[in-house]
This record gives sequence, structure tokens and C-alpha cells, in this order.
Amino acid sequence: MPTRHAQEAIVLLARSAIAAAPLQEMERFRKLLAESQGRDVVVAFTEQGRPSLRDALVGLHRRGIATAVVIAMALPFEPSMVPSLTRSLKRWSAAGSPLPTVRLVPLLQRDDAALAALCAALDHAPVQLDPDGIKPAEGSLVPAQKRRVLVCMGGPCVAAGAETLWGHLRNEQDRLKLRARGDGTMSAKTSCLGPCNLAPVIQVWPEGTYYAGLDEHDLDRVIAEHLLAGRPVNDLAYEATGAKQVLRPRRL
Repeated sequence: MPTRHAQEAIVLLARSAIAAAPLQEMERFRKLLAESQGRDVVVAFTEQGRPSLRDALVGLHRRGIATAVVIAMALPFEPSMVPSLTRSLKRWSAAGSPLPTVRLVPLLQRDDAALAALCAALDHAPVQLDPDGIKPAEGSLVPAQKRRVLVCMGGPCVAAGAETLWGHLRNEQDRLKLRARGDGTMSAKTSCLGPCNLAPVIQVWPEGTYYAGLDEHDLDRVIAEHLLAGRPVNDLAYEATGAKQVLRPRRL
């Protein structure tokens, strides 16, 4: 017999997790929450990690889930997540992705229940720290890759969905093995790159090409045409003209 939560699922939204230990911890928490709530619980990531939030939401919709309650695992809760998630959802819907209705719930709220949950966590066995057991640093290889993709994480870019863009780049970098293909590509977050009103902004080196107003489809083009084929994508690029610029109308 279906439960009253049959049409509603919980999404545990974290920033990034690719190593085994944090992934196992997220899975443990997911199972505990699923058992206590008696409803479907899935994990998703805004940055690097699989599934991405978009893929998780599309998957829930395909399974007939009408509402997704997104619990932000990042602490402290950042207000910029609200406009960023709102714009991403609007963009995904406009691109034709069927999605469930989304409700965002920060993990910690200013109420007694949240405080009680936090206090209960303090009763768990603490993680033991052993500074004397730290291994000496080993040597490191200097990267041979010649290309660098910088993803702006200034305030306007974050609000415009830069974290989602970063997650897509990192996942594609791993999937396509970009570090070992072509000239080799490394990626990094950076502070403000300058043209805030053109957010979100990335810059590709060694050419120094600025790309602005991107979504995942645009980034796929940059990867295929610029990073792998060495040809800047001119209709997505913005040159340093010395005059203020606005985002150009998007081509359909």
C-alpha cells in the first residue's frame, strides 16, 4: 500500500564528494533518513559528484515523484543558493527537462527541532585527532597540462549558477579524461574575474578567452571545440574591447 509520501522524495544536496569516505557517509545518512521518514531519499551534488542535482531531479520525475524536498547539507546555509537554484531550475525547465516541484529546506533552521538535532549530533562518538600521526609530505608532480579553465566564483557568478557550471565541468573533465587528451586541461575555481554583469563567467588559458552567460550546453561546446579542438567558440566569447558590454541574445 503506498504511503502518504509516495509522491514526495527527499534530496540530500551536498557541494562535492568523489572520494570513497564522504560518499559512504552520505549513503549512510541517506539510508538512516529513508528509514526514519518512510520515503524515497536520494543524494545529489551542486559541484563535483554524481548524480548532479539536475540528473537526480529528472530521475525522480521519471519515477513519478511529484515533489522533491531539497535539504541543503552545506553549513552554514548560503543565501546565494536560493537565486542560483532558482535560475538553474528555470533554465532546465526551459530546455525541456521534466522536473518535479522543488522545495528547498536548509539543514539548520532557527527552530527548536533543528537545535535539538544539532545537540543530538554532539552525543555521537567524536572523530579522534592525532597530529603526531600525520605522515610527512611526499613529493608532487608538476602538472604537464597546458590548458586551464578558470570558473569565476564571485558573488554575481555564484548567484547566476556558477557552482552548477563548475560541477558539470568537473564531471565532464573526469568522464572525457580531459587531463590526458589534447593539450591536457586542468580546472580551478577563482575569485572575481571582472565582468560581473555577464555572469556566469569562465576563462580559458593559454588564450585567455572569456566566455559568459553560459549553461551546460554552452560549456559542452567550449569543451568540444576549444579544449579538445583548439578553436575558441566565437559566438560565446567576449573580447576585451575597452567598453562595457552586455550579454548578447542567445541563439536558438
